Amino acid sequence: MTVPQPPEPIPGARLLFSLDPSVNYLNHGAFGAAPIGVQRAQQRLRDEMEANPLRFFTQGLVDRITHTRRHLAAFLGADPDGTALVGNTTAGVAVVLQSVGLRPGDEVLTTDHGYGAVGFAVERECRRTGAVSRTLSVPLAAGDEEVVQIVRDGLRPGRTKLLVVDQLTSATARLFPTAAIVGVAREHGVPVLVDAAHAPGMLPTTVASIGADFWVGNLHKWAYAPRGTAALVVAEQWRERIEPLAVSWEQEAGFPGRVESQGTLDYTSWLAAPVGVFTLRSLGVDRVRAHNAALAAYAQRVVGDALGVAPADLPEPGGPTVAMRLVPLPAGLATTMDAARALRARIAERLAAEVAVTTWNGRGWLRLCGQVYNTPDEYDRLAVRLPALLAQG
Repeated sequence: MTVPQPPEPIPGARLLFSLDPSVNYLNHGAFGAAPIGVQRAQQRLRDEMEANPLRFFTQGLVDRITHTRRHLAAFLGADPDGTALVGNTTAGVAVVLQSVGLRPGDEVLTTDHGYGAVGFAVERECRRTGAVSRTLSVPLAAGDEEVVQIVRDGLRPGRTKLLVVDQLTSATARLFPTAAIVGVAREHGVPVLVDAAHAPGMLPTTVASIGADFWVGNLHKWAYAPRGTAALVVAEQWRERIEPLAVSWEQEAGFPGRVESQGTLDYTSWLAAPVGVFTLRSLGVDRVRAHNAALAAYAQRVVGDALGVAPADLPEPGGPTVAMRLVPLPAGLATTMDAARALRARIAERLAAEVAVTTWNGRGWLRLCGQVYNTPDEYDRLAVRLPALLAQG
């Protein structure tokens, strides 16, 4: 089988970013990368804040955040009155976990594709409340119907008080049928929290159509917002129960104001976030999504071929706009988190390439991302040099 053709580059897109040209940055999914225009917009806001901090924080800040929230909620297809801006997805998850009212004997159900920090948050809340966590095993190659059936069989009505499921998994770059999963959980009276860290900007998501009780996603990854920008969307029946991680002056305002008000937090990342959405729309949202997904598919094949991985053994992400792909590493490599971190650092140091190395189900995986600032030759260079580095053990 031939390697898929890479997409045509989007003219001028690389110049929108300030990334180090001596590094092949192939891991946009980790922390994103803010376009230069977004960086400048945030700096102007910081300059305004530092010119008169008292005025910035006390005169109109709540209204400015509300306006920003409504703009971002419209982009996400979410109810602005049910949306709160938070620092990142894991912060939003923590808000939900402490607000659902877990008690001894209750159960939080997750899958083995979940994000590590979310798993830590679940474990901590279970220790605090006396609840327990249980993890469902979902095969990497499972189709949508099989995934839904695994969840259906795993629910324990009356005991399962929260189901946490990813929209697009971080460790395995797998798109889950979240709307169908939410439907099954609703049949059994189980609320669902969707970890959508990678959805905004990458996936054609309309949050309202998913129907989850809670949905939280980062805008600082694929929607080009400054880091520290995420949206927590809460169904109407839960909003009065949502409590912030720290109480501040908007506590009596209810949700979402009580969650967004965090004292002297640097709100400039939120206020500059619409510039990221504007940049994405200026490039063409559908155009960017198609480009990034096609580039990630090309990356997966050329690197997979270089490592001797048959095309049939390359995981499919399950969606036409998924801009992250996995390549299995040779057996015995990166089988623990520490080993994965060490290998990622070696690749960065010796090959001048930033990639994600993950471990899942006892095997190491290379996760490659496609973004408008990337070019096919970056993956070609990685494919040429990576086998020799991996052969060193």
